[in-house]
Amino acid sequence: MFSYLPLTGVGCVKKVVTELAVLEIKEGKFHLLERAPGVSVEEIISKTEGELVVPEFVPEMVL
Repeated sequence: MFSYLPLTGVGCVKKVVTELAVLEIKEGKFHLLERAPGVSVEEIISKTEGELVVPEFVPEMVL
């Protein structure tokens, strides 16, 4: 049996960091800020299910 917990903290996440990119959440959309070394913008687009805003230039992360 599954038990469901109440939804809490709606809207508290403002930035998401993954192995592919750094994304900021604004107005219910993901805004691409940086991409991981060796990762193309096309790959990020293909693996992102939410609405994604992509600027003309997306810098590569400096690690």
